[in-house]
Amino acid sequence: MQSAARPQAAGRPDVAGRPADNVPLGIALMIGATVLLTLSNAFSKHLVAHYPVGEVMFLRSSIAFGLVCAFMLPTTGLSVFRTAKPRAHVARGLSQAISQTLTVLALGLMPLAGVTAIGFSAPLFAAVVAILWHKEASDPVRWAVLVVGFLGVLVVTNPGADSLQVGALFALGNAVMYGTVTVAVRGMAKTEKPGTLLIWQMAVMTAAHAALLAFGFRWPSLPDAALFGLLGASNVGAQYLWTRALSAAPATAVSPFYYLMLVWGMALGYLAFGEVPNLHLVVGGVIVVAAGALLLWHETWLRRGRETRMPRWPAGWMRRRDGGPLRLSRPEVHRLHRPAALDLSRDFAA
Repeated sequence: MQSAARPQAAGRPDVAGRPADNVPLGIALMIGATVLLTLSNAFSKHLVAHYPVGEVMFLRSSIAFGLVCAFMLPTTGLSVFRTAKPRAHVARGLSQAISQTLTVLALGLMPLAGVTAIGFSAPLFAAVVAILWHKEASDPVRWAVLVVGFLGVLVVTNPGADSLQVGALFALGNAVMYGTVTVAVRGMAKTEKPGTLLIWQMAVMTAAHAALLAFGFRWPSLPDAALFGLLGASNVGAQYLWTRALSAAPATAVSPFYYLMLVWGMALGYLAFGEVPNLHLVVGGVIVVAAGALLLWHETWLRRGRETRMPRWPAGWMRRRDGGPLRLSRPEVHRLHRPAALDLSRDFAA
């Protein structure tokens, strides 16, 4: 998840010129994204039972990419592809391609709600990678939450005496991949526009999934072709609402509503596929959701603690040469006691 921004007063932009946070809108967008993501997973689960997984993934991505281009390019032109981080976009797109492929493979072998519950462990894997790879500071509370969360994953998978299911391994692979690359490309939403994030992701995913067509292709029937269209539309709609939600409000405000996917997954799994949630799924899912929510709360509490220890300077206390106010971001103000470290690349005259 992206790091949270400090809430701004309604109707007032922050110092960087971004619009103020709109938490109710962000929550509504996130709930809409969870509904569409669940529908997308349900369509994928049905189609992968009748068509090769490579075909399902390619048509899902290509239809979504075509819809994105049809709606965005007439107003933005090719400028929407302009970015200073092409490698990060490619890494993000490839990770999403692998992650979604593993998810669809798992959906063909496991209940819809089970795949959803295991997917919730992605933030736990992201936290572990951040500790081991980025050497982020940790504490007993963080490690305890991670251990409890992984125990919840074990309860959901319920290996028992028959060893771990293949579908559960695919679902775990999705969680590991998504969580790992989330750490690697974290912060992109701060510098990249939502449209740029979306169209780059769809383009890279379409190219990556095209390679899977070598493993088989079968022309869909007319009803299934309509389902493929709905699959692509729900996929791009979910990705757009997700990106917009994280741009409209702090991640700490909207991310907890992501866990509604477990409710939608249980309901749709029962109604569409006759999958009755068992005790392992319900208990394990609750444990994973609680661990993820507690980890989010703990990280937010630590971040706010660091912010309160930063020096507070009166707004506009410095002036430019023309007499106008010199506005600095909080990290820049925090570094003023080390003048050599001040980022002078900012255009202070703007």
